[in-house]
Amino acid sequence: MQITTHSLKRKKEKREKIALLTAYDYPTAMLMDEAGIDAVLVGDSLGNAVMGLDNTLNVTMEVMLHHVKMVRAGLNRAMLIADMPYLSYQVSREEAIRNAGRLVMEGGAQAVKLEGSARLFGDVIQGLVRAGIPVMGHLGLTPQYIHQLGGYKIQGRSDEQARQLQLDAMDLQNAGCFALVLECIPSELAAQISNNLAIPTIGIGAGAGCDGQVLVWYDMVGWGRTKFTKNFKDVRSEMLEAFSTYAEEVRQGTFPSEEHSFE
Repeated sequence: MQITTHSLKRKKEKREKIALLTAYDYPTAMLMDEAGIDAVLVGDSLGNAVMGLDNTLNVTMEVMLHHVKMVRAGLNRAMLIADMPYLSYQVSREEAIRNAGRLVMEGGAQAVKLEGSARLFGDVIQGLVRAGIPVMGHLGLTPQYIHQLGGYKIQGRSDEQARQLQLDAMDLQNAGCFALVLECIPSELAAQISNNLAIPTIGIGAGAGCDGQVLVWYDMVGWGRTKFTKNFKDVRSEMLEAFSTYAEEVRQGTFPSEEHSFE
């Protein structure tokens, strides 16, 4: 059965946890779909994870569309959510609708995600929802505002910040968001926000009290170095060993052997 925004809402109502991962290409998306991942996020984290950049700010709409199309090709069951990259929604509501529409029409996304509060983007969210485009919100550590935040820091530790995040979460729900990512905030605060909302919360570095979790897939298979990332399988080391063995066998002349050659 195809996962939709309604499917995720029902999972929260039934207290069933929601599993998301990021993906950036067809073969990875295909495996995630086969594994039963509920939703796949094509994150602008591809700037760090795939392009080797220091942050997400240089990821353009064209780059996002390129990767969304690849991921779409690998999915049958999982829901596809696409990040709206930096400056694709901050300038005007009209431009935001146009860019989100491209991610849906050209890329095949079923929803988009944008960072920031309803105080900043409530009119944008409402405009997207009126256009028929589901919106996932994102609070806490918002990587597109990394220069304003002063680095990759835990958010919501002070009482004032915690109160504001609770208000912002409710405002995003009221603006029309179908779900909300909570990134790098204290676990107790994330649980409180999750309990107060009717929409699902998806945590990343926000503890087990959220309705679901998301990770950058590279981080959970050997590349991750953060506190909130678990190494589920050291695929990085396996790949490194395979590449090294291949290079050695080519140099020694043992590959290709007769069984890998044509007569």
